[in-house]
Amino acid sequence: CFMQAQAVMRDRRASAAIDASREAAAARIGAQRSKARAEVARALDDDALRAALATSDEASRARARLRMRERLPGLAEISFYGPELYELLSVDLPSFGYARANALTQAKTRGDGADVQYRADASGSRLAFAEPVKDGDRIVAFVYLETRAAEVLAPLSGADVVGGSLAMTQSQHLRPDAVAPGGAELKSTRVPQTTMVLSSIASDHFRVGDAFPLIRSENVPMLLSLAALATLVAFATIRWRGASLATRAIAAVRARRAADDAGVEVTAGAKPAPRQVRIQEPSRVDETAPAAAMPSATRADAGATPDPASVRLERSIFRAYDIRGVVGDSLTPEVAKLIGQSVGTIALERGLNEIVVGRDGRLSGPMLSDAIISGLCASGCNVIDIGPAPTPVLYFATYHLNTGSGISVTGSHNPPDYNGFKIMLGTETLAEQGIQDIYIRIAEGRLATGDGQVQRIDVKQAYIERISGDVQLERKLKVVLDAGNGIAGAFAPDVMAAIGCEVEPLFCDVDGTFPNHHPDPGEPKNLQDLIVAVKQLKADIGLAFDGDGDRLGVVTTSGEIIYPDRLLMLFAIDVLTRAPGAPIIYDVKCTGHLQDLILRHGGSPIMWKTGHSLIKAKMRIEDAELAGEMSGHFFFRERWFGFDDGIYAAARLCEIIATSGRSAQELFDELPKGVSTPELKIPMAEGAHYAFIERFRERANFPDARITTIDGVRADYADGWGLVRCSNTTPSLVLRFDADSAEALLRIEADFRAQLLALDPGLRLPF
Repeated sequence: CFMQAQAVMRDRRASAAIDASREAAAARIGAQRSKARAEVARALDDDALRAALATSDEASRARARLRMRERLPGLAEISFYGPELYELLSVDLPSFGYARANALTQAKTRGDGADVQYRADASGSRLAFAEPVKDGDRIVAFVYLETRAAEVLAPLSGADVVGGSLAMTQSQHLRPDAVAPGGAELKSTRVPQTTMVLSSIASDHFRVGDAFPLIRSENVPMLLSLAALATLVAFATIRWRGASLATRAIAAVRARRAADDAGVEVTAGAKPAPRQVRIQEPSRVDETAPAAAMPSATRADAGATPDPASVRLERSIFRAYDIRGVVGDSLTPEVAKLIGQSVGTIALERGLNEIVVGRDGRLSGPMLSDAIISGLCASGCNVIDIGPAPTPVLYFATYHLNTGSGISVTGSHNPPDYNGFKIMLGTETLAEQGIQDIYIRIAEGRLATGDGQVQRIDVKQAYIERISGDVQLERKLKVVLDAGNGIAGAFAPDVMAAIGCEVEPLFCDVDGTFPNHHPDPGEPKNLQDLIVAVKQLKADIGLAFDGDGDRLGVVTTSGEIIYPDRLLMLFAIDVLTRAPGAPIIYDVKCTGHLQDLILRHGGSPIMWKTGHSLIKAKMRIEDAELAGEMSGHFFFRERWFGFDDGIYAAARLCEIIATSGRSAQELFDELPKGVSTPELKIPMAEGAHYAFIERFRERANFPDARITTIDGVRADYADGWGLVRCSNTTPSLVLRFDADSAEALLRIEADFRAQLLALDPGLRLPF
């Protein structure tokens, strides 16, 4: 004990010395930054400069730049922009520069100077920021400036540090030695302590860190023992209380349904008329479904290898993001086995020989899971069967078990008679041509043969422990979970209880017939039961999941449905506090407010194609920390693995609410909110929608908008946007409109209506 106490005291003294050095360096850097900013303010307060900016032509701005260089000759770059920053509506953000864009946006939002950001390229290290140019109280322009970083960062060079080294980091996307002068490298054994640097990007994003080991090796056994004891106490404290209040939520739902039948309004205290409604208490998923209940009468024969030429294989089930069909029709055990053999062949060619398989709660799941496992083994690939599990748990298992490859047998949010496969090979989720390659190999008979082996592993507890080890709430929240009788009901209540929630489960018994409502939180009608339960139980938040648990829906205490693009705003703000400058990806169906919000909080917004597999591929390319889709898929790489996981997203949402000390409604009320339409669909003949979009892309004319054609045609105006694209799941066009006001929404709809009817006057438009 004496030696341990001595070691702790030694650590504390060394840590205190490093903290003092860090704080002193931060104070000196802040002083340098304040001095530089004051010099810029004096240079901008100039009548000749304001006169040059009276008009916005390039010649006037050239005179303004010349005047600014006369007053501040040491600046590396000077660029002027209009007072409304209309330039940002039409520029290509990657080439324009995300740092430049978010500095200008922040300055406009504040009406004052933006926080400094660090930049480095072949020309050297610079500090960048933006300032308004004012004539009295009126902003006449914005200026973007870059100054050389050496002078401002000089205090790091002479910092006196005992037992460590000092460096500054702006983001985990930049190497610390890129910021520190002299090539000093930060090799810390603990998370660097944060010290505020005056006027830096969001203040705590420049960190001066230490390299002193606070946790010494000889302390580890004691710390592990304490951690184990704390874990036992925590689990004893936050065990799931079961369905103690679930009967009240169920009664409330019955009241709403009875009122719907009678055509009357139900108040909180009203007693509903008796009605028989099938609502079961939460239970574990049934590992085996009766064969009689399955769409097909027999299970796949593991020993039989079907001849591809004798099996009816419809190319239409091979979709853009996954494989999906009607069980017993386009999707049979024989088809599933061939798909498994084809996937196994591709895996082996890539040097992969082990694939994890899981399934959702559909009645056809055991049959198709057996069939695809049989096909994988027939190719010579080994299989780890994790049994019934949400798709994100299957993805987690590929990392936890070090396979990097997996197949989820799931129909997602489709009707009960559908099922399909989401496929991941070597950490890559297959999409588009990757899916088509599976079909081509079967059609051409290019299938490997072998004798793979199967083992069964339960990863549920590992999944719960991984999330609860990352997320623990600062205060208890009451949450209602509506799994819609999907497979998330067997996992989500346990996860949310483990992080510190008081859980009220609703329709969390797994039933592949989905007797209460369809498990698709993207449809407002499927959230009505949850809204009633949340109000009746006075819960802090309501959470809904789709059939395989990779999508999340949210309802506040007031009954407001929070659409996924607004939920992504909250996630982006949180992630950017720890990963400033990080790329944040969102799909073309999301609100135009996202770009502005991400820029204002120091991030790099990237719009991309719709589709969970396409988004994940883009995340790898851009090194993004977060992504989201309007469908409710959320992809966290910051603190997680980068795959879409509705359960983990729910945990992160509860963490944000609990940490804020405010209600969910208050948090969402602070976020931008416009007027929008739901997804609107125009049915077409198979394949006709693709031909239509090609012609529309060529001929459509929106002169007042910025056009994006990465996925359909999206037109962004100053006050809203409109989109028309091809559905990748049904033969139809999908449209969505969003604007700052109802008047703007009607105007944008009219623009699209005119363009669509000009191309095909016979279209029956739903708006």
